Formats: sequence, C-alpha cells, structure tokens
Amino acid sequence: MAVLPNVLKEKCPNCEKGDIFESSGNPLLFRMPKMHRKCSHCGYNFVQEPGYFFGAMYVSYALTIAEMIAILILGKFIFHLGNISIFFIIMVVALVSSTFNFRLSRTIWLYMFRKKNTAEQPGVEP
Repeated sequence: MAVLPNVLKEKCPNCEKGDIFESSGNPLLFRMPKMHRKCSHCGYNFVQEPGYFFGAMYVSYALTIAEMIAILILGKFIFHLGNISIFFIIMVVALVSSTFNFRLSRTIWLYMFRKKNTAEQPGVEP
C-alpha cells in the first residue's frame, strides 16, 4: 500500500485501482483535465462536496513555487543565465506544467483527506 506511486499514477485513494481522471488535458490547446465523478472500480465519490477542491489550489501553488525555485537555482548557479532568460524559462515551464500540477494537486488533496472504506477489505472490522 505505497501512497506515492498511487498518487503519481493518479489512482483512486480508496481501492487504488480506478483512475481519478478520464482525460489528461492539454495546456497548449487550453484543455483542462476531466475528472471522473466516482471511481469506476469501487464507486468512491471523488467530489465530496461543492468547493471540495478549493484547497487543492494551495497545493498547486506550492508545486508551482517549488518548480520556479528549482529553475531559478539551476539557471542562476549552474547555467549562469541572466534574469530575463530565467523569467522566460519559468513562464514556459509554468504554462506547460499547469495541467500536470492541476492533476497532481487534486490527487494529493484527495489522498490527504481520503476516507478509506474498510468494509470492502477482508479481515478488517469497520
């Protein structure tokens, strides 16, 4: 029951088999990923309540800031690039990674506040 591989594979937090997203999206065509409402394998409801994923914006923000800091450090200290070059590289990476960050932040949010259904697991008392 390794959490990190399941988060990266975007699997259901309950059964760890069903997919969370039905499409991956494309930032260059301005298409955002689409989520399943429920897990196709166990029926787990991904959208717990209206506004459930507002907190995932903060996770996405943290991911984007981490990417920007990594690019800044690499650009400044490894490749000795100027500020304008680093700025444009950061903007391109932020645009290209937006759908990845969207999917990853929602998956992390689901795993942070998951409600494991133990009734389906053999040998576990609810």
